[in-house]
Amino acid sequence: KFSAVYACVRVLSETLASLPLPVYRRLTPRGKVSEPEHPLFRILHDRPNPDMTSITFRETLMAHVVLWGNGYAEIERDRANRVIALWPLLPDRTWPERKNKVLRYITRAGTREISLAPDRVLHIPGLGFDGLRGYSPITLHRQAVGLGLAGEEFGARFFGSGARPSGVLEFDGRFPDQQSREDFRDQFSAVQQGLGNAHRVAVLEQGMKWRTTSIPPDDAQFLETRQFQVREIARIFRVPPHLIADLENATFSNIEHQGVEFVVYTLRPWLVKWEQAINNSLVPANERATIFAEFLVDGLLRGDVASRYEAYAKGRQNGWMSADDVRELENMNPLPDGQGAIYMVPLNMAPADQ
Repeated sequence: KFSAVYACVRVLSETLASLPLPVYRRLTPRGKVSEPEHPLFRILHDRPNPDMTSITFRETLMAHVVLWGNGYAEIERDRANRVIALWPLLPDRTWPERKNKVLRYITRAGTREISLAPDRVLHIPGLGFDGLRGYSPITLHRQAVGLGLAGEEFGARFFGSGARPSGVLEFDGRFPDQQSREDFRDQFSAVQQGLGNAHRVAVLEQGMKWRTTSIPPDDAQFLETRQFQVREIARIFRVPPHLIADLENATFSNIEHQGVEFVVYTLRPWLVKWEQAINNSLVPANERATIFAEFLVDGLLRGDVASRYEAYAKGRQNGWMSADDVRELENMNPLPDGQGAIYMVPLNMAPADQ
Protein backbone atom coordinates (compact mmCIF):
# COMPACT_ATOMS: atom_id res chain seq x y z
CA LYS A 1 0.00 0.00 0.00
CA PHE A 2 3.02 2.32 0.11
CA SER A 3 3.19 4.18 -3.21
CA ALA A 4 6.98 3.86 -3.51
CA VAL A 5 6.81 0.07 -3.09
CA TYR A 6 4.05 -0.16 -5.67
CA ALA A 7 6.05 2.00 -8.09
CA CYS A 8 9.16 -0.17 -7.74
CA VAL A 9 7.15 -3.36 -8.24
CA ARG A 10 5.57 -1.88 -11.38
CA VAL A 11 8.92 -0.81 -12.81
CA LEU A 12 10.51 -4.23 -12.33
CA SER A 13 7.48 -6.31 -13.32
CA GLU A 14 6.35 -4.33 -16.35
CA THR A 15 9.86 -3.86 -17.72
CA LEU A 16 10.76 -7.55 -17.51
CA ALA A 17 7.36 -8.64 -18.81
CA SER A 18 7.54 -6.35 -21.85
CA LEU A 19 10.92 -7.62 -23.08
CA PRO A 20 10.90 -10.07 -26.00
CA LEU A 21 11.66 -13.63 -24.88
CA PRO A 22 12.41 -15.74 -28.00
CA VAL A 23 13.76 -19.29 -28.12
CA TYR A 24 17.11 -19.87 -29.87
CA ARG A 25 19.19 -22.74 -31.21
CA ARG A 26 22.98 -22.60 -30.81
CA LEU A 27 25.00 -22.84 -33.99
CA THR A 28 28.40 -24.49 -34.45
CA PRO A 29 31.03 -23.24 -33.82
CA ARG A 30 29.28 -20.09 -32.54
CA GLY A 31 26.21 -17.95 -33.05
CA LYS A 32 22.49 -18.59 -32.67
CA VAL A 33 19.31 -18.61 -34.72
CA SER A 34 15.72 -17.98 -33.62
CA GLU A 35 13.46 -21.05 -33.38
CA PRO A 36 9.87 -19.75 -33.71
CA GLU A 37 8.62 -23.26 -34.53
CA HIS A 38 9.82 -24.71 -31.21
CA PRO A 39 6.90 -25.59 -28.87
CA LEU A 40 8.35 -23.42 -26.10
CA PHE A 41 8.28 -20.32 -28.32
CA ARG A 42 4.50 -20.14 -28.17
CA ILE A 43 4.48 -20.71 -24.41
CA LEU A 44 7.08 -18.06 -23.58
CA HIS A 45 6.52 -15.50 -26.30
CA ASP A 46 2.77 -15.64 -26.90
CA ARG A 47 0.45 -17.44 -24.47
CA PRO A 48 1.56 -19.49 -21.41
CA ASN A 49 -2.02 -20.64 -20.73
CA PRO A 50 -5.49 -20.09 -22.21
CA ASP A 51 -6.30 -17.34 -19.68
CA MET A 52 -3.16 -15.18 -19.84
CA THR A 53 -0.91 -13.53 -22.39
CA SER A 54 2.84 -13.75 -22.01
CA ILE A 55 3.19 -10.22 -20.64
CA THR A 56 0.43 -10.77 -18.06
CA PHE A 57 1.93 -14.07 -16.91
CA ARG A 58 5.46 -12.70 -16.53
CA GLU A 59 4.21 -9.50 -14.91
CA THR A 60 2.26 -11.53 -12.35
CA LEU A 61 5.10 -13.91 -11.54
CA MET A 62 7.65 -11.09 -11.27
CA ALA A 63 5.37 -9.18 -8.88
CA HIS A 64 5.18 -12.33 -6.76
CA VAL A 65 8.98 -12.57 -6.70
CA VAL A 66 9.73 -8.96 -5.76
CA LEU A 67 7.01 -8.84 -3.07
CA TRP A 68 7.02 -12.36 -1.63
CA GLY A 69 10.54 -13.43 -2.60
CA ASN A 70 9.36 -16.33 -4.77
CA GLY A 71 7.38 -16.86 -7.95
CA TYR A 72 5.85 -20.27 -8.67
CA ALA A 73 4.04 -21.67 -11.71
CA GLU A 74 2.71 -25.17 -12.23
CA ILE A 75 3.96 -26.81 -15.44
CA GLU A 76 1.30 -28.65 -17.40
CA ARG A 77 2.66 -31.30 -19.76
CA ASP A 78 1.16 -33.61 -22.37
CA ARG A 79 1.72 -37.37 -22.60
CA ALA A 80 4.93 -36.78 -24.54
CA ASN A 81 6.22 -34.73 -21.58
CA ARG A 82 6.12 -31.49 -23.59
CA VAL A 83 5.17 -28.25 -21.84
CA ILE A 84 1.70 -27.12 -22.95
CA ALA A 85 0.83 -24.53 -20.26
CA LEU A 86 2.13 -22.60 -17.23
CA TRP A 87 -0.25 -21.73 -14.38
CA PRO A 88 0.78 -19.25 -11.63
CA LEU A 89 0.61 -20.51 -8.04
CA LEU A 90 -0.08 -18.16 -5.14
CA PRO A 91 3.25 -17.43 -3.39
CA ASP A 92 1.68 -17.24 0.08
CA ARG A 93 0.27 -20.76 -0.34
CA THR A 94 3.21 -22.48 -2.04
CA TRP A 95 6.62 -23.43 -0.67
CA PRO A 96 9.50 -25.90 -1.35
CA GLU A 97 10.14 -28.66 1.10
CA ARG A 98 13.04 -31.13 1.26
CA LYS A 99 12.64 -34.39 3.17
CA ASN A 100 15.21 -37.20 3.08
CA LYS A 101 17.05 -35.34 0.30
CA VAL A 102 13.89 -35.37 -1.84
CA LEU A 103 12.59 -31.97 -2.98
CA ARG A 104 8.85 -31.38 -3.34
CA TYR A 105 6.71 -28.28 -3.76
CA ILE A 106 3.65 -27.96 -1.54
CA THR A 107 0.72 -25.77 -2.58
CA ARG A 108 -2.43 -25.28 -0.55
CA ALA A 109 -5.81 -25.33 -2.29
CA GLY A 110 -8.44 -24.49 0.31
CA THR A 111 -7.81 -26.87 3.21
CA ARG A 112 -6.04 -29.44 1.03
CA GLU A 113 -2.26 -29.56 0.46
CA ILE A 114 -1.02 -30.77 -2.93
CA SER A 115 2.51 -32.09 -3.43
CA LEU A 116 4.21 -31.39 -6.77
CA ALA A 117 7.45 -32.84 -8.11
CA PRO A 118 10.21 -30.34 -9.03
CA ASP A 119 9.74 -31.04 -12.74
CA ARG A 120 6.15 -29.75 -12.44
CA VAL A 121 7.04 -26.36 -10.97
CA LEU A 122 8.75 -23.32 -12.49
CA HIS A 123 10.33 -21.57 -9.51
CA ILE A 124 11.82 -18.05 -9.74
CA PRO A 125 13.51 -17.37 -6.37
CA GLY A 126 14.66 -14.05 -5.01
CA LEU A 127 17.60 -13.52 -2.67
CA GLY A 128 17.81 -16.36 -0.15
CA PHE A 129 20.36 -18.29 1.87
CA ASP A 130 19.16 -21.88 1.84
CA GLY A 131 19.26 -22.41 -1.91
CA LEU A 132 15.54 -23.22 -2.03
CA ARG A 133 13.44 -20.28 -0.98
CA GLY A 134 13.90 -16.54 -1.42
CA TYR A 135 13.20 -13.98 1.28
CA SER A 136 10.44 -11.40 1.02
CA PRO A 137 11.88 -7.85 0.79
CA ILE A 138 8.74 -6.55 2.52
CA THR A 139 9.31 -8.87 5.49
CA LEU A 140 13.02 -8.05 5.76
CA HIS A 141 12.42 -4.29 5.54
CA ARG A 142 9.09 -4.04 7.33
CA GLN A 143 10.30 -1.10 9.45
CA ALA A 144 11.36 1.00 6.46
CA VAL A 145 8.06 0.31 4.71
CA GLY A 146 6.16 0.96 7.94
CA LEU A 147 7.86 4.32 8.41
CA GLY A 148 6.82 5.32 4.90
CA LEU A 149 3.24 4.25 5.59
CA ALA A 150 3.29 6.17 8.87
CA GLY A 151 4.33 9.31 6.98
CA GLU A 152 1.44 8.88 4.54
CA GLU A 153 -1.04 8.30 7.36
CA PHE A 154 0.26 11.31 9.29
CA GLY A 155 -0.17 13.54 6.24
CA ALA A 156 -3.67 12.20 5.55
CA ARG A 157 -4.77 12.75 9.15
CA PHE A 158 -3.15 16.18 9.37
CA PHE A 159 -4.74 17.55 6.20
CA GLY A 160 -7.97 15.73 6.96
CA SER A 161 -8.11 17.75 10.19
CA GLY A 162 -7.85 21.03 8.31
CA ALA A 163 -4.03 21.17 8.39
CA ARG A 164 -4.06 22.02 12.08
CA PRO A 165 -1.93 20.33 14.75
CA SER A 166 -3.85 18.70 17.59
CA GLY A 167 -4.09 20.46 20.94
CA VAL A 168 -6.06 21.04 24.14
CA LEU A 169 -8.57 23.65 25.31
CA GLU A 170 -7.69 25.17 28.69
CA PHE A 171 -9.93 27.16 31.04
CA ASP A 172 -10.20 27.74 34.76
CA GLY A 173 -13.69 26.32 35.20
CA ARG A 174 -14.91 22.76 35.43
CA PHE A 175 -17.54 20.82 33.53
CA PRO A 176 -20.36 19.56 35.72
CA ASP A 177 -19.97 15.96 34.53
CA GLN A 178 -18.14 13.69 32.06
CA GLN A 179 -20.97 13.75 29.52
CA SER A 180 -20.85 17.54 29.30
CA ARG A 181 -17.11 17.41 28.66
CA GLU A 182 -17.54 14.84 25.88
CA ASP A 183 -20.40 16.78 24.27
CA PHE A 184 -18.39 19.99 24.21
CA ARG A 185 -15.36 18.28 22.68
CA ASP A 186 -17.48 16.63 19.98
CA GLN A 187 -19.21 19.92 19.12
CA PHE A 188 -15.92 21.80 18.93
CA SER A 189 -14.34 19.09 16.74
CA ALA A 190 -17.33 19.01 14.41
CA VAL A 191 -17.06 22.75 13.82
CA GLN A 192 -13.28 23.00 13.48
CA GLN A 193 -11.99 19.72 11.99
CA GLY A 194 -11.95 18.77 8.32
CA LEU A 195 -10.88 20.60 5.18
CA GLY A 196 -14.32 22.23 4.88
CA ASN A 197 -13.74 23.98 8.22
CA ALA A 198 -10.09 24.85 7.63
CA HIS A 199 -10.58 28.63 7.76
CA ARG A 200 -13.48 28.99 10.17
CA VAL A 201 -13.03 31.27 13.16
CA ALA A 202 -13.33 29.58 16.54
CA VAL A 203 -15.19 31.38 19.32
CA LEU A 204 -13.91 30.41 22.76
CA GLU A 205 -15.89 31.26 25.90
CA GLN A 206 -15.27 31.26 29.65
CA GLY A 207 -11.63 32.26 29.26
CA MET A 208 -10.74 29.19 27.19
CA LYS A 209 -7.34 29.08 25.45
CA TRP A 210 -6.03 26.80 22.71
CA ARG A 211 -2.64 25.15 23.21
CA THR A 212 -0.94 23.03 20.54
CA THR A 213 0.33 19.66 21.76
CA SER A 214 1.66 17.95 18.59
CA ILE A 215 4.78 18.81 16.61
CA PRO A 216 4.03 20.91 13.50
CA PRO A 217 4.94 19.15 10.23
CA ASP A 218 7.72 21.64 9.42
CA ASP A 219 9.35 21.00 12.81
CA ALA A 220 9.01 17.24 12.31
CA GLN A 221 10.63 17.54 8.83
CA PHE A 222 7.58 15.85 7.34
CA LEU A 223 8.47 16.37 3.68
CA GLU A 224 12.11 15.42 4.17
CA THR A 225 11.08 12.21 5.94
CA ARG A 226 8.69 11.24 3.17
CA GLN A 227 11.26 11.98 0.47
CA PHE A 228 13.93 9.97 2.29
CA GLN A 229 11.60 6.97 2.62
CA VAL A 230 10.97 7.00 -1.13
CA ARG A 231 14.72 6.76 -1.71
CA GLU A 232 14.97 4.10 0.99
CA ILE A 233 12.44 1.92 -0.84
CA ALA A 234 14.21 2.56 -4.16
CA ARG A 235 17.44 1.41 -2.48
CA ILE A 236 15.81 -1.80 -1.26
CA PHE A 237 14.59 -2.75 -4.75
CA ARG A 238 17.70 -1.24 -6.42
CA VAL A 239 15.57 0.94 -8.68
CA PRO A 240 16.95 4.35 -9.75
CA PRO A 241 14.86 7.04 -7.99
CA HIS A 242 14.07 8.82 -11.25
CA LEU A 243 12.12 5.76 -12.43
CA ILE A 244 9.67 6.23 -9.55
CA ALA A 245 9.30 9.98 -10.15
CA ASP A 246 12.00 11.23 -7.75
CA LEU A 247 13.88 13.59 -10.06
CA GLU A 248 15.74 15.69 -7.48
CA ASN A 249 19.18 14.29 -8.40
CA ALA A 250 18.41 13.56 -12.07
CA THR A 251 19.89 15.78 -14.76
CA PHE A 252 19.95 15.71 -18.56
CA SER A 253 23.60 14.62 -18.40
CA ASN A 254 23.19 11.62 -16.08
CA ILE A 255 19.65 10.29 -16.52
CA GLU A 256 20.59 8.25 -19.62
CA HIS A 257 23.48 6.62 -17.74
CA GLN A 258 21.15 5.87 -14.83
CA GLY A 259 18.87 4.10 -17.27
CA VAL A 260 21.76 1.96 -18.52
CA GLU A 261 22.77 1.19 -14.92
CA PHE A 262 19.20 0.07 -14.23
CA VAL A 263 19.47 -2.49 -17.04
CA VAL A 264 22.98 -3.67 -16.10
CA TYR A 265 22.83 -3.74 -12.29
CA THR A 266 19.12 -4.12 -11.50
CA LEU A 267 17.38 -5.86 -14.37
CA ARG A 268 20.17 -8.16 -15.60
CA PRO A 269 20.36 -10.33 -12.43
CA TRP A 270 16.61 -10.88 -12.63
CA LEU A 271 16.82 -11.76 -16.31
CA VAL A 272 19.54 -14.33 -15.61
CA LYS A 273 17.40 -15.89 -12.85
CA TRP A 274 14.47 -16.19 -15.23
CA GLU A 275 16.55 -17.55 -18.11
CA GLN A 276 18.26 -20.19 -16.00
CA ALA A 277 14.98 -21.27 -14.37
CA ILE A 278 13.27 -21.52 -17.78
CA ASN A 279 16.14 -23.43 -19.41
CA ASN A 280 16.43 -25.79 -16.45
CA SER A 281 12.71 -26.49 -15.93
CA LEU A 282 11.08 -26.11 -19.34
CA VAL A 283 13.66 -27.12 -21.96
CA PRO A 284 13.83 -30.95 -22.36
CA ALA A 285 17.04 -32.45 -20.99
CA ASN A 286 18.09 -33.79 -24.41
CA GLU A 287 17.82 -30.27 -25.95
CA ARG A 288 19.52 -28.14 -23.27
CA ALA A 289 22.85 -28.22 -25.07
CA THR A 290 21.37 -26.46 -28.11
CA ILE A 291 17.97 -24.89 -27.21
CA PHE A 292 17.71 -21.92 -24.85
CA ALA A 293 15.54 -18.87 -24.12
CA GLU A 294 17.03 -15.40 -23.79
CA PHE A 295 15.61 -11.93 -23.14
CA LEU A 296 16.36 -9.15 -25.63
CA VAL A 297 17.45 -5.95 -23.87
CA ASP A 298 18.88 -4.07 -26.86
CA GLY A 299 15.89 -1.73 -26.93
CA LEU A 300 16.51 -0.62 -23.33
CA LEU A 301 20.17 0.14 -24.03
CA ARG A 302 19.61 2.23 -27.13
CA GLY A 303 20.84 5.79 -26.85
CA ASP A 304 19.51 8.87 -28.60
CA VAL A 305 19.40 9.10 -32.41
CA ALA A 306 22.71 10.97 -32.74
CA SER A 307 24.57 8.46 -30.53
CA ARG A 308 23.10 5.43 -32.33
CA TYR A 309 23.88 6.75 -35.79
CA GLU A 310 27.44 7.60 -34.77
CA ALA A 311 27.93 4.06 -33.47
CA TYR A 312 26.43 2.59 -36.67
CA ALA A 313 28.77 4.71 -38.78
CA LYS A 314 31.80 3.41 -36.91
CA GLY A 315 30.55 -0.17 -37.27
CA ARG A 316 30.11 0.20 -41.01
CA GLN A 317 33.40 2.00 -41.54
CA ASN A 318 35.31 -0.68 -39.68
CA GLY A 319 33.66 -3.52 -41.54
CA TRP A 320 31.79 -5.38 -38.79
CA MET A 321 28.31 -4.06 -39.63
CA SER A 322 26.41 -4.00 -42.90
CA ALA A 323 23.54 -1.74 -43.96
CA ASP A 324 21.11 -4.58 -43.30
CA ASP A 325 22.54 -5.06 -39.79
CA VAL A 326 21.87 -1.41 -39.06
CA ARG A 327 18.40 -1.48 -40.58
CA GLU A 328 17.47 -4.54 -38.53
CA LEU A 329 18.47 -2.75 -35.31
CA GLU A 330 16.30 0.19 -36.36
CA ASN A 331 13.32 -2.12 -37.05
CA MET A 332 13.58 -1.69 -40.85
CA ASN A 333 13.44 -4.29 -43.61
CA PRO A 334 16.64 -5.27 -45.51
CA LEU A 335 17.51 -3.49 -48.75
CA PRO A 336 16.25 -5.24 -51.90
CA ASP A 337 18.41 -7.59 -53.98
CA GLY A 338 20.92 -8.11 -51.15
CA GLN A 339 22.42 -4.63 -51.56
CA GLY A 340 22.56 -4.09 -47.81
CA ALA A 341 24.38 -7.34 -47.02
CA ILE A 342 27.75 -6.08 -48.28
CA TYR A 343 30.41 -5.33 -45.65
CA MET A 344 32.61 -2.32 -46.41
CA VAL A 345 36.23 -1.78 -45.29
CA PRO A 346 38.55 1.23 -45.73
CA LEU A 347 40.96 0.91 -48.67
CA ASN A 348 43.87 2.25 -46.64
CA MET A 349 43.80 -0.72 -44.22
CA ALA A 350 45.73 -3.98 -44.60
CA PRO A 351 46.46 -7.08 -42.48
CA ALA A 352 49.00 -6.38 -39.73
CA ASP A 353 51.47 -9.03 -40.99
CA GLN A 354 51.68 -7.28 -44.34
